[in-house]
Amino acid sequence: MSTPLLVDEVSEAIGEAAEALFAAQRPDGVFAYGITSLASTLSTVGAVGALHFADPEGSKDLIGRGVDWLVGAQAADGGWSMVPGQSSEAGSTAVASAVLQLVAPDTAAARIAAGREWMRRYGGLDAIPHVEVVAWCRQFYSYVGWMDYRDMRRFPLELALLPGLYRRLFDLRAPMVSALALAQARHKPLTRFQARLARWAEPNALSVIRQVYEHEGATGGWCEDAWVTGLIVAGLARAGLAQDMVEGGVRWFREQINDDGSWNSGALDLTWTMYATRGLLAAGYGDDPRLGPVKELFLALQQDEPFTAFGCPPGFWGWSGTRGWPATLETGEIVSALCRLPGTDQADAVRRGVTWLTLQQDSRGSWGLCVRNTKVANSGPCPHMTAQALDGLLDSGVDAEDRRVRKALEWLAKAQLPDGSYESVWYRMHTAGTSAVLQTFVRAGVGDSPAAVRARQWLERTRRDDGSWGTGDPADRGTVEETAWALLGLLTAGADPKSLTPTVRWLLGARLPDGGWPAAPVNEYVRYVSRYAMPPLTQGLALRALSRYRQESVR
Repeated sequence: MSTPLLVDEVSEAIGEAAEALFAAQRPDGVFAYGITSLASTLSTVGAVGALHFADPEGSKDLIGRGVDWLVGAQAADGGWSMVPGQSSEAGSTAVASAVLQLVAPDTAAARIAAGREWMRRYGGLDAIPHVEVVAWCRQFYSYVGWMDYRDMRRFPLELALLPGLYRRLFDLRAPMVSALALAQARHKPLTRFQARLARWAEPNALSVIRQVYEHEGATGGWCEDAWVTGLIVAGLARAGLAQDMVEGGVRWFREQINDDGSWNSGALDLTWTMYATRGLLAAGYGDDPRLGPVKELFLALQQDEPFTAFGCPPGFWGWSGTRGWPATLETGEIVSALCRLPGTDQADAVRRGVTWLTLQQDSRGSWGLCVRNTKVANSGPCPHMTAQALDGLLDSGVDAEDRRVRKALEWLAKAQLPDGSYESVWYRMHTAGTSAVLQTFVRAGVGDSPAAVRARQWLERTRRDDGSWGTGDPADRGTVEETAWALLGLLTAGADPKSLTPTVRWLLGARLPDGGWPAAPVNEYVRYVSRYAMPPLTQGLALRALSRYRQESVR
């Protein structure tokens, strides 16, 4: 097939995919793909465990329904994944086995044994490649006597006496760490000096939890996420503190339980919508009236109050909710989307978003999730988030020679891995981060720099024989998301569209009957440990990549 005919096929696919994407749009502008995609093992474990400590008798019905769901969600190999139906994961398997032992040791004995055998084959908790996840799992193991509580790693409650340091050390985990540390101060043997420090620090730790609770409107939940809420409520209940928040959490769990007995991870309304919108904008739908509610949504959900617990000024966007947690990724992407949407009424929102990004830039030039100058895994300096923040600045009109931009570019050059790739803490492995950084290098006028050349070369040599991209490991199959990221990065860097014809054909061949694409679990809930799929990201990326291919092919 000649290039003109392929371009015609691509145009037809873009049109069909856009309509499939609009079909998933709610009246409020959100591009959503159903609540069932949010049901999670971790969230259900968090809810069941918290209810056991906070309200075992009054919530016996909820606990029983959660147990039934967890039993049904166990895979044939004995393990659990965060999202049922995926490959079993160590973190999910460890905490699911432990919470069943906690609340249903007899009725679920066979399931517990199968889970523990899966963990034995995996290598146990110490084989989990994430220190923080190991700490959470050990906490659950201590609940049921699989680990001596005296051997537990101590959460340093006394650090709450230094709020700035506390934020930098724990980032968005500060409320969860605070709750678990408060519980430890009641149950783990401490020296006399440690106990005294814990008493002094207790008000500060409680204040962190309450600041977040009240910022979100005292709904009973934290982060609209049952896993996060579960860790906090369990900690407070075991510590015998903040009964009003504990009761609020119990009430929230009763309100949020799904009909099948599961609980959800936090909604991602803004994340879904920003990625879908970026795809539609790239495909030429900027003037489509169906994007009008999206613009209204973005303007309405920009935060106008500081997020005190994390030391964040106003002007940011989170991943969901009217009072959501701050996020660089969403703020950068939404600023870029607003700059591409028609009209001028978004100018002030863009200005405030740029101000927030400027204030949150690390002193080293990078960006993390929400706390400035933290180094916490999953939240600290991230090349992908740094690229997205830079794109927001550049789209808003900031000059490439601006000090903020140059400082970030210098950090990105130093953050490159030896093989030429880049990390992306919220997306698996390195294809996403490498593509994002390469595109930003080109946008900033340094597409010929040594770091950009190495990034491009990494993408070129990790293409699979069928034209797709996966993680970069030849053993891993290609995904729509990673293929679209790589295609977009290479085209932006000046690759000849004809050289990427096999990739375009692969994307066209991967389409579903409705015109969209299948979503793969490339999104990291916890890096290297728990993953999930995000359909709007999949559709938005594919639209952006094919639209860029069409644009470059007809030049």
